[in-house]
Amino acid sequence: MSTLAQQIVNGLVLGALIGLIALGYTMVYGIIQLINFAHGEVFMVGAFGAHFTWRYLLPEGTPWYVGLPLMCLAAVAVAVAAGIAMERLAYRPLRGAHKLAPLITALGVSILLQEVVRVFYPGATAPLAFPRAFVEGHLTLGPVMILWTGVLALAVAPLLAAALHLYVERSRLGRAMRATAQDPDTARLMGINPDRVILATFVIGAALAGAGAVLYGVHYTQIDTAIGFQNGIFAFTAAVLGGIGNIRGAMLGAMCIGLVKSLAGQYAWGGAAYDYVWVFVLLILVLMFRPQGFLGRPERVRA
Repeated sequence: MSTLAQQIVNGLVLGALIGLIALGYTMVYGIIQLINFAHGEVFMVGAFGAHFTWRYLLPEGTPWYVGLPLMCLAAVAVAVAAGIAMERLAYRPLRGAHKLAPLITALGVSILLQEVVRVFYPGATAPLAFPRAFVEGHLTLGPVMILWTGVLALAVAPLLAAALHLYVERSRLGRAMRATAQDPDTARLMGINPDRVILATFVIGAALAGAGAVLYGVHYTQIDTAIGFQNGIFAFTAAVLGGIGNIRGAMLGAMCIGLVKSLAGQYAWGGAAYDYVWVFVLLILVLMFRPQGFLGRPERVRA
């Protein structure tokens, strides 16, 4: 039972981190029906932005309560810059094109960002150690041990998701986002600028990915150019599981994926070598019996 409880906690921590990436996927798709496969690389460049800040800009011996906020600011700034450039240069010119065009462009942008970091960032051809910029040690709850970095992730990720949900539901920009998602042409007639709304969506999603990158780095203590693709696939799957376009569904789907990956790695056939398989088995089963996802709404198409 102690092993089971420990794996559940590990899965929840992973799910919380994946959820911050999944929010960006689900927001962008909800507004412009674009599957932004390059969003995982926004997460990745945010992690390298934080790493650069700690390694090259902060003096040695900087305490974590100074270094961690500065690393978060740097990660968010780099991720937002990447998100803005992506939207303005890659996606906006293709706004009226066939849906396959921005999808293929997203794959190209993903590869481009990976290669830029791999080629130009010092030492990025191999995994890099991420600074342990938080409290060392762990919290013990009976037979379960939770690293303080895991506690941080479990506290911050749901809080950011709840704040985003409230912002989208109650703010003026949130209403504009929902109006643009429902009918961009009518929203434009009502005085809403869809281009600004879409750009704001990319900015918010990128900021959450940047924050998630720092939490990921301090918890797993290692980053490389592949973390964006690996976790981006999980995040996209989480968004689909929860009901793509639904913020609460994205976090719920991410938690489910974290639990399945952790528990399957411990108990399922094949162990950790096949944990990806069980994640996608879950996805297939959900799509078979509830295609709209856990919290999504079925789409009604009128003839």
